[in-house]
Amino acid sequence: MRMRSEAETNEAIERYGDTVRRLCMVHLKNEADTQDIFQTVFLKYLLHTAPFQSREHEKAWFIRVTLNACRDVLKSMFRRRTVSLEEAGTLPAPEGESGEVLRAVLSLPRNYREVVYLHYYEGYTAPEMSRLLGRNVNTIYTELGRAREKLREMLGGEADG
Repeated sequence: MRMRSEAETNEAIERYGDTVRRLCMVHLKNEADTQDIFQTVFLKYLLHTAPFQSREHEKAWFIRVTLNACRDVLKSMFRRRTVSLEEAGTLPAPEGESGEVLRAVLSLPRNYREVVYLHYYEGYTAPEMSRLLGRNVNTIYTELGRAREKLREMLGGEADG
C-alpha cells in the first residue's frame, strides 16, 4: 500500500484547504473543531490510495469526506455539551462578507447551509450538488429556494442575490 507523497499532499492542501476550512466553519462554527477536521481530512487523503478520475472527482471526494467528518463531530456527546463561537458571539466574518450575512447563513438548518455554501461559495449547480450530496435534484432546488427566502426574511431584503 503506497501513501501519497508529501508533494501530492501539499498540492492538495493548497488546492482544497480553503474549501475544507470554509465547509467546517459553516457546519461546526468552531475554529478548534475546524482545525481537527482539516487535519483528519488531509490525513485520510494521504492514506487514500485509489486514483481520482479527475480534479472534479478529487474535489467532490474532499467535500464528501469533510461533510461526513463534520457530521461525526456534531453527533458526538462532547460536542452537544459545548458552546460554539457563534453562540458566544465571536465568530469572524469571511473577508468581503458582512457579519450579519454570515450569522444569517450559519443560523440556517444544516441542509440549507450545505446547499447555500456549495452553490454560492463553490459554484456548484443543483444537478452537481444532487450527485455530490446524494439527494434528488428537485430537493436541491427546493432547499436553495427556501434558504434564499429565509435569508431574505432574516436580512430584510426583497431581491434575490
